[in-house]
Amino acid sequence: MGHERFGSFGMATPPARKAIPADEAIALLKRGEAKTGSLLGYGNGRSYGDTCQNDAGMVVDMRPLNRIRSFNAETGLLEADAGTLLCDIIAYAAPYGFFPAVVPGTQFVTLGGAIANDVHGKNHHRRGTFGCHVEALTLLRSDGRTYRCSATDNVRLFGATIGGMGLTGLILSASIKLMRVPSLDITESAMRFRDLGEFFDLAEAADRANEYAVAWIDQLAGGHGRGRGLLFTGNHAEHGSHAAARAGSRFSVPVQPPFNILNRPFLTVFNAAYRWKKGKSPVQRQAGYQGFFFPLDGVGDWNRLYGPRGLFQHQSVVPQAKARRIVPALLETARWAGQGSFLTVLKRFGDVRSPALLSFPRPGYTLTLDFPNRGERTLRLLADLDRITVEAGGAVNPYKDARMGPETFAASFPQWQRLEALRDPAFISSFWARTARRLEIGQARAEAAE
Repeated sequence: MGHERFGSFGMATPPARKAIPADEAIALLKRGEAKTGSLLGYGNGRSYGDTCQNDAGMVVDMRPLNRIRSFNAETGLLEADAGTLLCDIIAYAAPYGFFPAVVPGTQFVTLGGAIANDVHGKNHHRRGTFGCHVEALTLLRSDGRTYRCSATDNVRLFGATIGGMGLTGLILSASIKLMRVPSLDITESAMRFRDLGEFFDLAEAADRANEYAVAWIDQLAGGHGRGRGLLFTGNHAEHGSHAAARAGSRFSVPVQPPFNILNRPFLTVFNAAYRWKKGKSPVQRQAGYQGFFFPLDGVGDWNRLYGPRGLFQHQSVVPQAKARRIVPALLETARWAGQGSFLTVLKRFGDVRSPALLSFPRPGYTLTLDFPNRGERTLRLLADLDRITVEAGGAVNPYKDARMGPETFAASFPQWQRLEALRDPAFISSFWARTARRLEIGQARAEAAE
């Protein structure tokens, strides 16, 4: 197996050194022969950091396990193997008038990966996270047993596995409840806002009136244009297509350039053109679902544009009461650091609770920034963004991360020890070793010194 197949999407961390096919890993687990810290399930590598990496052991390629097992066209309940891609679930359910209740920014994620990261979409204010729609899952652990987990069976394992970043065992399959929709097409509109104050004035009303809402920020704009952007809203069209579009890329980046293409001059021109094109008319228009939900999927391997050093993504969430002060501070910190973000997204999280033990979304506003990896300079900026977020009582997203420190993780997820208690000893990730395990070692040393 080639190493290039088992990297993270951000490319700022080394790819997995070893991989094992799913059937071999399953046989190993059923025999009870998996060694401590030797395994981690790997979906389709769309995580930006090292939650999908296992430097101490090997990753398990789950993609061959991709069968849709059953579907109830009356209720929308679908059961599929963990390696099934979201795009295949969409295509299968579309003719019946169903669509996933929650989709992230790419359709090329596996079902198991969506559960393990408890992903969210543009409608968190109404539907919560992906985990809110998981009815049951099957989990294979290193004791050789397969567990059926749900809200009534193996409840603690169920909550720990959703959002558990693959650490509780190998997810084999899951049943999810899809959402009935009048069509796959989206009636969308784009509204310009002059600054962040105007965005916050519009955001809650936009959420109340629409299934989907998300804002794009011109992160490089200064002066009178500081904080300007576009607020996109959307709803499934009453009269539209029930056919899923082909899940492929119209364009692709065939080779990785030797340097970062997405530099500041390019981003300045791109942002101006994007704002003009998308915001030139406030009139609603009907569009295909792929362009609305998964615009970057249309360009294959677009992450290569960041060059061989890759990119870091920083996603934070801050409490609603502090967002008007903290979100501008985060954006200003990036501007003063001279770092341009190709994709800057801002949206509001609602109060729909996830069944997950550890879940990133919580009530407030979430800001996502992408930065080219410029070494220590970028790491200093990300540490500053972490500090501002944590001091405001917010959290940093682990499955978008490749470098946060243990203290930031603990502040973001104070219940991390409950997941550690349920973690399968045969499973670990580079992220968990870098954060939670260091916290445990530090605590043990402190107790020993007392």
